[in-house]
Amino acid sequence: MHEDMAMAFTGNPDVDFAQGMIPHHEGAIAMAEIVLEYGEDEEIRQLAEEIIAAQESEIAFLKAWLVREGY
Repeated sequence: MHEDMAMAFTGNPDVDFAQGMIPHHEGAIAMAEIVLEYGEDEEIRQLAEEIIAAQESEIAFLKAWLVREGY
């Protein structure tokens, strides 16, 4: 998973943050999906669902922001 997070830095901290957070959030979603498939604890499953919803929304925001900024 960490290899997927490797990125070239632009020198712009806002852009670097946005670009770095996308694979970070994708990793969180992948982990949450495993919980939904195999997990049994209802509280953990609920948290996984909340994480997926929040992270997907944030990924969409970050991608749109990067496009708006020309990246």
